Amino acid sequence: MVAIATTPFLMVLARRTGVVDKPGPLKPQSAAVPYLGGVAVMLALIVGVAVGRPVLAVPLAMAVALGVGDDVADLPPWIRLAGQAAVGAVIGAVVPSRFGAPAAIAIAIVVTVTLVNGVNFLDGIDALVCAVVGAGAAAFALLYGGTGRDLAVGVACALLGFACYNRPPARIYLGDAGSYLLGAALAILLLCASTRGVRSATGVVSLLLVAIPVAELVFAVVRRARGRQALVSGDRGHTYDRMVARGTRVGVVDLAFLAAQLVLGGIALTVSDSHSVTLAISVTAATSVVILVAGAAGGVLAPEAETKA
Repeated sequence: MVAIATTPFLMVLARRTGVVDKPGPLKPQSAAVPYLGGVAVMLALIVGVAVGRPVLAVPLAMAVALGVGDDVADLPPWIRLAGQAAVGAVIGAVVPSRFGAPAAIAIAIVVTVTLVNGVNFLDGIDALVCAVVGAGAAAFALLYGGTGRDLAVGVACALLGFACYNRPPARIYLGDAGSYLLGAALAILLLCASTRGVRSATGVVSLLLVAIPVAELVFAVVRRARGRQALVSGDRGHTYDRMVARGTRVGVVDLAFLAAQLVLGGIALTVSDSHSVTLAISVTAATSVVILVAGAAGGVLAPEAETKA
């Protein structure tokens, strides 16, 4: 309800302050669309975070602030990376871990930077991130208990409300504020698997719940490296872009990704219930290979001419 109530005000604010996504070579929309949707999601998410572990609001707020700065001023890549690493360091400090402090923080930085950029790369068409991350968060809520469940439920509910305005044709975008926020939230949820009391099998299969944004990041890095293009350049060679280019409607693409995320969630929940670490590792590895092979077969690793965003 918070996202539903606050989003219209943020739409007006974004338009009046010029924080909008304008049409361009990498922008498929025909008119400027306001950003700041991530702020609405954050306002909704704060409610769930406050109920569980309020300190988690610190790295999430940092992620939103960094994203808003990027939406407004198009920050240089090194500032973005440094900011993402800082968010990861704070996550590593506030999320309990069975690892020692230095290792926990280092792991959190890598996970956060990976997922923030993975979600950012996934955020290319209307409602796609809402579908994938929302369904992933719902699966995390079923997989975990305690703090992880509270945050997961908060993310899923916030995105459900925001989707009312982000569904095709979107009236507002998440912006970098939203993709950074959701990447950080997924990082926290994934790192909750390393807390004491979480079964090892559950920790392993939780990787499947972030497989789609991670795969999109891997595909983009490989594609751009093969084409000798800057990794920070934009392109329209993502999986969803290719589907749309082949004539698939945006709503159908969203449903296809949602179905894939639900399948991954179902696999994770089923394997977690087996309590078998060996089975969890085998299934997670096999599924990862299938995703990568499917991407390669679909042509997403093929270099394309890119235009800097």
